[in-house]
Amino acid sequence: MPETALTTSPPAEPGPPAAWRTVLPALAGYAGARALGVLLLAWVSGGFGQAFHLLSGRWDAVWYARIVAHGYGVTLHPPDGRSLSAMAFFPLYPWLEQALHGLSGGLLTVPAAGLAVSWAASVAAAWGICAVGGAVGGRRVGIVLALLWGAYPVAVVQSMAYTETLFTALAAWALYAALWRRWLTAGWLTLAAGLTRPSAAALVAAVWVGMLVARRFDRRVAAGAVLAPLGAAAYVVFVAVRTGSVFGYFHVQAEWGNGFDAGVSFARFAWAHARVNAWAGVGLVAAVAVVAWLLVLCVRRRPRLPVELIVYAAVLAVMTFGASGFFGSKPRLLMPAFPLLLPIAFGVARWRTRWAVLLLGAVVVGSGVYGAFMLQGSGPP
Repeated sequence: MPETALTTSPPAEPGPPAAWRTVLPALAGYAGARALGVLLLAWVSGGFGQAFHLLSGRWDAVWYARIVAHGYGVTLHPPDGRSLSAMAFFPLYPWLEQALHGLSGGLLTVPAAGLAVSWAASVAAAWGICAVGGAVGGRRVGIVLALLWGAYPVAVVQSMAYTETLFTALAAWALYAALWRRWLTAGWLTLAAGLTRPSAAALVAAVWVGMLVARRFDRRVAAGAVLAPLGAAAYVVFVAVRTGSVFGYFHVQAEWGNGFDAGVSFARFAWAHARVNAWAGVGLVAAVAVVAWLLVLCVRRRPRLPVELIVYAAVLAVMTFGASGFFGSKPRLLMPAFPLLLPIAFGVARWRTRWAVLLLGAVVVGSGVYGAFMLQGSGPP
């Protein structure tokens, strides 16, 4: 029997029948949401061939395919004078792409292998999110939380050859391990997340804070604490060696326009849009306000939510809005912060089943339609 979680008392870990009774509805609903999104995309774009291209053949997906084919030696030089290096992208996802492509004997192209990795990871992510929600709120909260994540406004990215689903899967299961004080498991999963995206810094912070608050220190805790940041640290060292500069990784990211300025760039972006179109500025401010309010609800909830979930969501939100990168990608970058959906999940879980199903179904359809039209644009999500 696992130990009691940090700030709440989750139900005892269920046996297989109870676990599957919770997991199957969540995964079936999630898979249905993703399938509907792909069908809508195929309908809007003119067929499954074009949908496949939109999901696996543009933007970041192309860079991961380049890494599989040519390693980290790829650098492009656009007309504006920048030097865009493949080293801006972390290695775990292209490693898995390459492994699956090889194991299939070439039957799966690299783009198809990328989609397979992302789709499998999306199911693992939905399962982990359901497990976390169930641990802090019970069966219905777990199911609703997984479905809400699958109905996120830009959830179409969960069907793309991007890293969001892989990172979210690793983060969700690392947080679940932390809730049950399995620090060594949490450390290994956080290490893997650190080889996937720089946002793993939020997960490292959550695991470390959880360890400190738990006030229980032994060799497993120490090992988990050491392991947690090693994935991201190893990749930063790799880039430093390749570039010949201690700050090589940060120089690479700067060429892509990525950095952290505590929200100054985002404030300027919102102000510039507000001067052209007041409603655009209001919308951007409202989006930040909604995220902040959801975080406040997480903090104020009684009984309290585990501190690991709050720290993870808060740091990821600060990293998202405080970054100076491409502003159109911020909704996607925030998507792994699934604990922010917990206040909504708790509320919807109290509804009668038919009304909850109707609401979730409507949101899934809306998300699918929005995603299908969003991917017709020229800019990356």
